[in-house]
Amino acid sequence: MPASLTMDAEALKKYRTWYMIYGIALIALGLFAIAMPNVATLAVELMVGWLLVIGGVFGLIASFSGGQSTPGFWWNLLVAVLYLLAGVALLWHPVAGAVTLTLILVAYLIAGGITKAVMSVNLRNVIPKAWGWMLFSALVDIALAVLILSGWPGSAGWVIGLLVGINLLMTGVALVIASIYSRDITQVTVRTA
Repeated sequence: MPASLTMDAEALKKYRTWYMIYGIALIALGLFAIAMPNVATLAVELMVGWLLVIGGVFGLIASFSGGQSTPGFWWNLLVAVLYLLAGVALLWHPVAGAVTLTLILVAYLIAGGITKAVMSVNLRNVIPKAWGWMLFSALVDIALAVLILSGWPGSAGWVIGLLVGINLLMTGVALVIASIYSRDITQVTVRTA
């Protein structure tokens, strides 16, 4: 049994009260984001904007610290400038930034859905009991993209916040349940095939 799995289970059992508190906090944040998805979308958009700005600034510092003789200097400089410009654009026009991020999400869902659909068809003879679930997952991705686009552009103001809220809520629920049942942990066993 890998030691890291044992230590994770032991840490969960030892600090289960803190995991419970963390889970409850995530549930509260998730419910807030679900109740106010416009605010959550704006918060996510602003966070991404600031992360791009900070990444761009550090990229510029690293590029110039290394000097022009550093391999990839111009490429790294270009990427840093693009990060900085994208971050400033998101911060300067947050509503347009939310629209852009939502379009990126739609493109991701469509590309992921198509890729999973093709993979599922290719794997139907290899893993006959699982390929249908992969195809179902692909269809859900594509359906979500269509759903978001059907409300376009109004959906751009709330969809990211709603999805983040659902993610926070489900992660919080999982942590609370794990902390409740962690007192029953006696020994972790790992089965290998």
